[in-house]
Order: sequence, then C-alpha cells, then structure tokens
Amino acid sequence: MALPEPPRAPRHPSTRTLHGQELSDDYAWLRADNWREVMKDPAVLSGEIRAYLEAENAYADAWFAPSAELRTRLVKEMRGRIKEDDSSVPSPDGPFAYYLRHREGGQHPLLCRKAWADGTVTGEETLLLDGDKEAEGKAYFHLGGTRHSNDHRYFAWSADLAGSELYTLRVRDLSTGKDLPDIISEATGDLLWSADATALYYIRRDAEHRPSKVFRHVLGTPAESDVLVYEEPDKGFFVSLGETQSRAFGLIGCGDHETSEAHLLDLADPAATPRLVAARAPGVRYDVEHHPSLGGVDSLVIHTNADGAEDFKLVTAPIAAPGRENWRDLVPHFPGRMVLSTTCYASHMVRLEREAGLPRIVVRDIASGAEHAIAFAEEAYALGLDGGYEFATPRLRFTYASMTTPAEVWDYDTVSRERRLMKRQEVPSGHDPADYVTRRIFAKAGDGEMVPISLLYRAGTVFDGSAPLLLYGYGAYGITIPAGFSTSRLSLVDRGFIYAIAHIRGGTEKGWHWYTDGKLARKTNTFTDFIAAAEHLVAEGMTRPERIVAHGGSAGGMLMGAIANLRPELFGGIIAEVPFVDVLSTMLDDTLPLTPPEWPEWGNPIRDEGAFRHILSYSPVDNVHEAAYPAIFALAGLTDPRVTYWEPAKWVARLRQMNRSDRPVLLRTNMDAGHGGAAGRFDRLDEVALIYAFALETVGAATLVPSMA
Repeated sequence: MALPEPPRAPRHPSTRTLHGQELSDDYAWLRADNWREVMKDPAVLSGEIRAYLEAENAYADAWFAPSAELRTRLVKEMRGRIKEDDSSVPSPDGPFAYYLRHREGGQHPLLCRKAWADGTVTGEETLLLDGDKEAEGKAYFHLGGTRHSNDHRYFAWSADLAGSELYTLRVRDLSTGKDLPDIISEATGDLLWSADATALYYIRRDAEHRPSKVFRHVLGTPAESDVLVYEEPDKGFFVSLGETQSRAFGLIGCGDHETSEAHLLDLADPAATPRLVAARAPGVRYDVEHHPSLGGVDSLVIHTNADGAEDFKLVTAPIAAPGRENWRDLVPHFPGRMVLSTTCYASHMVRLEREAGLPRIVVRDIASGAEHAIAFAEEAYALGLDGGYEFATPRLRFTYASMTTPAEVWDYDTVSRERRLMKRQEVPSGHDPADYVTRRIFAKAGDGEMVPISLLYRAGTVFDGSAPLLLYGYGAYGITIPAGFSTSRLSLVDRGFIYAIAHIRGGTEKGWHWYTDGKLARKTNTFTDFIAAAEHLVAEGMTRPERIVAHGGSAGGMLMGAIANLRPELFGGIIAEVPFVDVLSTMLDDTLPLTPPEWPEWGNPIRDEGAFRHILSYSPVDNVHEAAYPAIFALAGLTDPRVTYWEPAKWVARLRQMNRSDRPVLLRTNMDAGHGGAAGRFDRLDEVALIYAFALETVGAATLVPSMA
C-alpha cells in the first residue's frame, strides 16, 4: 500500500530579537493561545491545530498499517507476561493490612484491605475503591494519590480525568462505602490526614498550573472555606506534601532543581501552622525524617548536601531548634558514596546509597549505632525501599530486580538479619533468567570519563556486528535509570535485540558530580556520552550504526533530538516520547508551568546571555538542519503540562522541512492523554507495541519470531 504524502504544516513566520540574536519560528502558531483551557477540556483546541495533529496521526496510522499483525502479536506477548489478577504484598497498619490488586482483564487498580492480627492477614476483603468502576465511560482516568486516615474510617483518593495532572479529590466513608459531599478540584494528587482524621491537607495548582498552595480542608465544610496553610512566593519553587515515618509530622517541601526547604506540620494539632526547619540557601538541598528519641532527644534526621557534602550526608538536629546552626553529622559525607534517602523506625534507621554505580541498603541500629549492609550478587540490578505504614517494627521491606530477574519483594528482619521472600513477579507465559544475560560495561567519553552501560540480551548471542540494538537514555535532573526488570522489553530481546541503557551524565549513577557534569553549561556532555556509548557498542562488535535504535522520553526525548542533529548517521532510528525539544522557546516563556523551576537545570536565557547562547546551540528544534536524518517516531500528549504537545509538533514540522532522507518522520499525538500516555495498563501496551514495531521495522527485524535471534 502506497503511503499518502506526509502532512506539511503551514509556515507562518514570526521573528523576535533577544540578546542581539534574531530568532525565527515558522511554527509558533501550533502553540494554542488557550492552552490552559485545552488542558482542562481538549475539545476547545482550535480547528487549525487540531486538523494538523489529526493529519499527522492519520499519516502515522497509514505508516503503521502494514505492521498491524505484528503489533497484535506484540500486545499478545506482552499481555501474556502480565499476571492479570495480580496483587501487591499487604502492608500492615494496626488492625488492617492494605494492598492493591487487579482483576482479570481490569485496566485499573482496586484498593483493598483485610484484617491483620498476629502477623497474619485474615478475614474477608474490603474493597475500598474500584479503579475500573471509577474509569467507566471516561476517555482517560488516572488514579492519583490515595490515603486512609489513621482511624481507618476514611479513604481519601484523587483522579485525573484529562491527563493534565489536575486532580479531583474525594473522601470515602469506609463505614458506608460512599463518598462524602466533600469535593476538591484542580489539585495535585498529594494527600495528608491530620492525626484525628478531621482534616485533610492538599495542594492546589495556581493559574499557571504550578503546585504552590497548601490548604487544610475540614471534613463536612465547603471547599471554598478551606484554610490556606502555606503559599510559596517563589514561582521557581514547587510545593509537595509528605509525612515522617513516625507520623508525628507532615512535611511541606518546597524546591527547584538546586535548592530546597522543608516545613513541619504537627499532625496532632488540628490548627497547626507550618514550622520552618532551615531557611533555603542557594544550592543547598535537604529533606527530613523524624525520630522521637534519637540519643534521648526528639530529633530530625536530615539528608542534605550542605557544607560541601556533594554526595550527601545525614545530620541530626533537635526538633526544638532544627536550624542549620544545630546540624550535627550522623553519617558523614564520603566522596563517591551517594546517600540517596533514609527512613527512621523506632529501633533502626535505613538508608539507600549508591557506590560504584550500584545501589545498596545500609541498616543502622538506633541504640548502638552499629551498621550493616544488605548484599546482592548480580552485576547490575535495581533496589527500592518500601517504608510501609509502621514505625515500631523491626521489619524492613525492599524490592529487588535485575534486567534478567523479575521483581522480588523481601521482608528483612533487622535484628536476626534473615530475609523472607514475600513475592516474586510472576510471568505467566514463562521466564527463565538463565536464557538471558545482563552485564555492565563502560564506554570512554571524549574527556576520558567512563560511561556505564547496562546490557540485556539472550544467552548465546553472537557479537558479529549484526544484532539490532535499542539504546535507551535519559540524562537529566539527577534521575537514575535503574537496571530493573521489564516484561515488555523481552519482546525485543527475544527477537534478537540487545537492549542497552546508557547511564549518561545528567543522572547520578556515579554520584552527584555525574549530575552536575550534565546540566547547565555542561549539558552537552549528556549528548556526547550517549554518542560515545553507541560508538563503543559498535566498536565492541555488538551492532552497527544502521542497526541502532535510540530511545528516550521527556528530557530523554530532548536527548534524542540533540543526537539526531549531531550524529544522524550513527542511528538507524530514533524514538522520542513526549520529547522536550523546543528548549529555548520554552525556557523563554515564563508563563509555562515548568519554566521557572527549570532554569536551575538548563539556565535562564531571559536574563543570562551565556545561557541563551548555550541553549540555542543545542536546542533540537533550533538546530534541525539539512541532513539525511534517521527514521524518527515522536509521541505526544495533547494535555501534557510537562512537555506541551506543540514541542514535538514543531520539531516534526521542522524535520519535514529539512530532512534529506527518505526515511519516515512520524508524529502521533494522544488526543486523550498527557505526559504518561494511556493510563490503563493494557491500553499502554498498545503504545509500547507501536514503539517496538517502529524499532523492528526500522532495522528490518519485523519478520523475526521470538527466540530466533
């Protein structure tokens, strides 16, 4: 079937001059003037913009039409690896244990509880909330934060019905199973109960979609009368809500990508006002835990990079005087050992840290100060801590996975040091870890830094340069991409793909310096690290350039745009999910939700000419040039508040204008979703199947059947 001509976006030139530089944009019209309203109601999008996006969707659908059978097989395979009626390990809290589960064929979670006594789950299940039922008849439904009250009578829950991350909050009376009349709209999903369950704390978004105000809602009163508890004055700071493990304090967190500040809320006081822990200082980050008798003193345990602790440390301070002048080292800074987080329990403290690129768990006895680490054997793996609801418990729950090992949930006795496997992820269609190999190798960057690469491939793979390879990257905000397990990616690996993750600068895989070396004026290290990883994989005989498909999303999508401009010949295909590709225009628009908080990450091109010129030098849309680009597939969400839909739309329009190859450039916009794509767990598989079909078609592996590498 012959493809129709690809859409050509009309060009409406607009220019402006900043820092003496004329900026021209033929596609600025794709940014809807009423974008705020579109996020709430996609139906109000202008007809011209909608027509262009729908034309792009139709063209992408036509390109993918021949792969319909392949995509059906992919979805069937991926769904066959999901235990559809699965449930989480119950988490005890007093007389109940709480968990979530999915029903056979269900798209959304069911929140449940059972009685808990003497360490055992007993009795009949109580269904607290049925996500499938709540989603009925809705084009989009995403369940946000949920939280039961301390007396177990109420269940607060939130849902986003457009993908715009504007949540509606409700409260369910568990004695009746009915929602109360209390309804709060245009909030985030953050929820926090007062100790006596008479009030609920939450965050509202402002007119520019920023989470900036904390309110207290008293049950049974109208939302209009809710009390403003905290308002963040700095538009560059976002606000979040949390709770200490002891449940004594709520935590109001404020921060951007460089600086943070915390305020305590006494949850036992129905009229509590926030109490500042330590005033914000540029470049100082901290977050807070609580222990009521650490060294005999009611204390905070603070995770911070203060005083030059680049890879973070733990300090203590008395609740009565928590300012920085009273911070005392508990776990001192040690370069190269990055302290990621900590949780306090009555008898022990747990921290997650990373050294030599691998995470580990360290347990500290509160009384003696003695420490021990929980060890793991694999070459590359992922760890996570589950704090649960309890404080006075010797138990620690953690999750473990590797690229070959399905996720495992373990309970660990901090006294006896015994581990108990609580759950191993089931793969109904079968999975033998021995059929696969996971490795960690290193690529040498241009400046001599060694870039870690995690690999997954089938045992017996021959490295003769013929294997197709998907290379994933992110590289921003200090976010680490874990070498964890994915049932979906097996559909590529079983068809002969090598799956690789490039742990490039911009993340924190090798410590905090790995992040700072990939931001602001050093941002281009992210791109050159990724390119070095691709070149190394070719040099090692694993693949060749036309067999490499690069993949990234959001800030990783910006990475995709940058490497497409820098080295288009090095990749056979590029997949960019919700790609942040119009960096300069976005950083120049301080009315967009994320722009002011993003300046510490990318620079402020409005005030800083150096930042302006640096961003201009790599911003993907601004650097598209006449070149033979690889095959490119961009995915967007119409109601995405993080990476607005017009960024990938402008990028694709510009690529169509300048591309000198005959390889496809595709844009597919989900007209009913935002940043995360489809919300249902099976609907999301349809999107993954598109991505994988594109990868398979691009490298000519679409006809391979599983395990025939």
